[in-house]
Amino acid sequence: MSLASDTFVTDNAVTNSIVTNSIVTNNNVIIEIDAVSKWYGAFQALNNVTLNVEKGERVVICGPSGSGKSTLIRCINRLEEHHDGHIRVNGIEVNDNIKNINRVRSGIGMLFQQFNLFPHLSVLDNLTIGPTLVKQRKKQEAIDLAMHYLEKVHIANQAHKFPLQLSGGQQQRVAIARALCMQPEIMLFDEPTSALDPEMIKEVLDVMLDLAESGMTMIVVTHEMGFAKTVADKVILMADGSIVESAPPQDFFNTPSHPRTRQFLDQILSH
Repeated sequence: MSLASDTFVTDNAVTNSIVTNSIVTNNNVIIEIDAVSKWYGAFQALNNVTLNVEKGERVVICGPSGSGKSTLIRCINRLEEHHDGHIRVNGIEVNDNIKNINRVRSGIGMLFQQFNLFPHLSVLDNLTIGPTLVKQRKKQEAIDLAMHYLEKVHIANQAHKFPLQLSGGQQQRVAIARALCMQPEIMLFDEPTSALDPEMIKEVLDVMLDLAESGMTMIVVTHEMGFAKTVADKVILMADGSIVESAPPQDFFNTPSHPRTRQFLDQILSH
């Protein structure tokens, strides 16, 4: 897949004047997950998970419910605490150190199943509140940035509406634009289409495809296998808190090596 140079994160007309909080590293690996385990009481949600993600790589994680997919990506930006092992983002250890957490989170955008928009704020205000309060952007700069990303997700004409006036697909596109306004290096998606009606799924996946083509590092938890085949550099199957298989899409779908992968694909592709 060719990487566009004039889309989301590389549009010179808007971003040349914006100072980002990128964390510089000489290593091409941007996310390191090393032997990570996590428990909820007696239940082990993650079991010795190891995964490296390179800059610009698109990773899709799939698997049955309760397999640890969402827990894993929530541990990356410390929304969940892991108990054993190490997670590093741009070489920074994700641990209890609040400075480390803030530095890591400044470079990560996350999209959830639910849109988590502020219902009492307009679309535009939802997008400008983070840059003005957290990154101390000037108001007009934040507005310009917000409109830029609303254009990118094809919803700029809804800027002055409130979230509840929009469809689910439109709200999720607004949520993507809001995350991009924080100028992240990494985007994490936790089943971003699972709460949408079928006719709204494509409009969100199209935006995510555009984002992938811009070179954004992405980890996507999803059961949208068509998206995985088209976008992913690597597809991962998780089950029982462990990585069962990790392979390029062609190998994952055509010649899976693990019986659990074949069983999962038979089930999900038959629906």
